[in-house]
Amino acid sequence: MDRDVLKNLPGVDVLLNEPPIIKSLAKYNADIVKYCIRKVLQSIREEATQFGIVPPVKIIIDKILLEISILTSKSLKRVINATGIMINTNLGRAPFSEEIINETIEVLKGYNNLEFDLETGQRKTRYYHVTEILKFLTGAEDILVVNNNAAAVMMILRSFARDKKVIVSRGELIEIGGSFRLPDIMAASDCKMEEVGTTNKTRIEDYENAISDSTALLFKAHRSNYVIRGFTQEASLQELVRLGQKYGLPVVYDMGSGLLRCTSVEILKKEPDVKHTLGLGVDLITFSGDKLLGASQAGIIAGKKSMIGILKKEPILRAMRVGKTTLALLESSLRYYLNEKDLVSKNSVFNMLGTSSNDLSDRAKKLQSILKKEGIKTSLIKSKGYCGGGALPDEGIESFAVRIEAPGQSNKERSSFAEKMYFGLMSLSLPVVGILKKGTLDFDVLTIHNSEINKAGQAIIGTYKQVIE
Repeated sequence: MDRDVLKNLPGVDVLLNEPPIIKSLAKYNADIVKYCIRKVLQSIREEATQFGIVPPVKIIIDKILLEISILTSKSLKRVINATGIMINTNLGRAPFSEEIINETIEVLKGYNNLEFDLETGQRKTRYYHVTEILKFLTGAEDILVVNNNAAAVMMILRSFARDKKVIVSRGELIEIGGSFRLPDIMAASDCKMEEVGTTNKTRIEDYENAISDSTALLFKAHRSNYVIRGFTQEASLQELVRLGQKYGLPVVYDMGSGLLRCTSVEILKKEPDVKHTLGLGVDLITFSGDKLLGASQAGIIAGKKSMIGILKKEPILRAMRVGKTTLALLESSLRYYLNEKDLVSKNSVFNMLGTSSNDLSDRAKKLQSILKKEGIKTSLIKSKGYCGGGALPDEGIESFAVRIEAPGQSNKERSSFAEKMYFGLMSLSLPVVGILKKGTLDFDVLTIHNSEINKAGQAIIGTYKQVIE
């Protein structure tokens, strides 16, 4: 590349005297503006070195203004979820109800007794705020809360199986979001994973034949985000518990999805719950706080008091402990489990799971009606939503979606319009995330709260008009 090309690149001082940049300086701190200028110039230098082209000053200024906008705008923002995936990991997993938010704000907006005993005036562990209610709801002897379920599994493996073997079925070597795999967690925990059985069949004899003097524990993972069908077999938890008792080995169950107890919600009838599972004699169970539990991100360990006691003394716990925001949200969420009516009405996950087909149909018709008044052609279609978040992977939830009838004569034109609508809706101050698939754009109402229907409708109308022009 000709190095003379870089001579066309304006300096920081020159750009600071451009009218649009001067306008930005009146609104933002000079350090912010200079930081963005330098960042854009560095990016252009790298591109010029590779391609030999420096863009015009106007384009450079536009890039700087965009960079300033990105830096000074909120990145994490509320969105309207029209994907039909309730516990959507990309969209923050379990949403919080207004009641939970209001209760939590009351605790967080001032000081609170995070590690202070109001009866004795002495320091107290922060975990006591949720320990007793979780013990009641799960039947566990003791509870420990860390920052996520992967951390909970690591804590257990490092504490009880460091430099020893952990036996696990090949059919349960799960991968969770972000390509984070169980074998990786085991390796990071300094234990030796011993796979038994095959992908589709693992018998209790496979576990027993693998037991040796170096075996530390028996590990089972709930296949919460995938299903194996056909010629299959797996050792039951009851069998593993009996085997563990026979050889004096603890049994650990990574439940993941975190259903605390059986409920009246029909779709959850086949999902394992913590209380029943602990009743089988499992020593420790780990599960997430922000999936079926419907609370904040956390990893909860429930089980034998003696084992939890050892975990509480682990030095690594300090690095994995949760803060006041997590505990406040978790405690508020757990209180609704004391009354099933509260659970269904105030826990957003259970509220969505309990929504009737008629209510979903009415919700979809309302959205369709809002769009029709503005001349937007739509169709009402039957759809299938999902729980998501590594829970109930094989259980579709009957729902309804509103599909935008994209203008255009050809499939290519309609597909282009749907794509522009999809990304246009995501660029709003209150983004709406729909379902873009095979050139169509749908809005599944399972995950759109009643209070959001009007907002979603207005967002779609505004974006539609922009794209059509």
